[in-house]
Amino acid sequence: MSDHGGDDGGRPPMPPGAPSRVVVITGLSGAGKSTALHSLEDLGYFCVDNLPSALIERTVEVCEAGGIRRVALGVDVRVGSFLEGATPAVSRIAQSQRDLVVLFLDASDEAIIRRYSESRRPHPLAGGGREGMRADLGAVAVLDGIQLERERLAPLRAVASVVIDSTLLSVHDLRRRVIAHLGPGKAEQPRMVTRIVSFGFKYGLPVDADVVLDVRLLDNPFFVPELRHLPGTDPRVRAYVLKSPETQELLDKAVSLLSFALPRYEREGKSYLTVAIGCTGGRHRSVVVAAELAERLQKDVNDAPATHGGTHGGTQGATPHTATSAPVPPGPPVTALPILVFHRDVARADTMFGSYPPNKGGHEGAAT
Repeated sequence: MSDHGGDDGGRPPMPPGAPSRVVVITGLSGAGKSTALHSLEDLGYFCVDNLPSALIERTVEVCEAGGIRRVALGVDVRVGSFLEGATPAVSRIAQSQRDLVVLFLDASDEAIIRRYSESRRPHPLAGGGREGMRADLGAVAVLDGIQLERERLAPLRAVASVVIDSTLLSVHDLRRRVIAHLGPGKAEQPRMVTRIVSFGFKYGLPVDADVVLDVRLLDNPFFVPELRHLPGTDPRVRAYVLKSPETQELLDKAVSLLSFALPRYEREGKSYLTVAIGCTGGRHRSVVVAAELAERLQKDVNDAPATHGGTHGGTQGATPHTATSAPVPPGPPVTALPILVFHRDVARADTMFGSYPPNKGGHEGAAT
């Protein structure tokens, strides 16, 4: 039995007095039950997999006593002879005041055989069964195991609230389908976090960069004596970089590209996306472009206030804060796409000029 901590990830808790929600995930082995459980874990559910039916009700009670109101339980043929008591246990939960959903994952025999062939894992009912399972319930081949599994799971499928056929679904498609059926309102669904990181090529690329934009083609304030010692966060450096028509054209094209790409990255199931903006030292041009790009993307993608973190120094230990902006026009409540800005190498470059203590320098690959 394995459990997954139900960190709510900052998502709103269930309203006080609302009934606990219990999701029982079952179905054929290889149909995507692990993907479904992980999807619910991302939504703040406390997930327990491979749970013997004798412990189903007790597990829910213990979670409720601990203040956990969203529980997802994985129940399938791996529990062996305990499976016979699963349907009665689920029925008793349904008769209580709890909000119960039974999700059954199905797939064609051909798809499951292909998946087992690719993963090279044994089917739980093939090859003579497993420990704790009646000897007469073992099968010889994978196909025999699938057929036997369908028979044993028939009672649970009969009481299923939702049945999803994953035959033609990718992992990302299945995750979206599960969230559509079992997730909270759209405003509460976790959004992809986009990090825009400025850096200096002389210190190396950020190790977690997904998209890299090289802005060394722009005029360099380093060669302007009165700007050389100022960081890109200074208004004078910002004005110098942004006044160039080439900078404006570059920003327009970058915003157009990322406005198209960000929603599609999120649709494919990415939880985090890092856009790295680089110049020579990570002190001037990349800092200005990263900040301006984030502001424009916030307006273009979701018209939400910009969020910044780590203005001076590396990304380690940076604490984001939300800037104020004009109120968003009334409309459906949709959580804004979080866009964070980090300037990785500003303090490292400042140390070279003696403006900041050495211990405030950025660190390549630092956690945020």
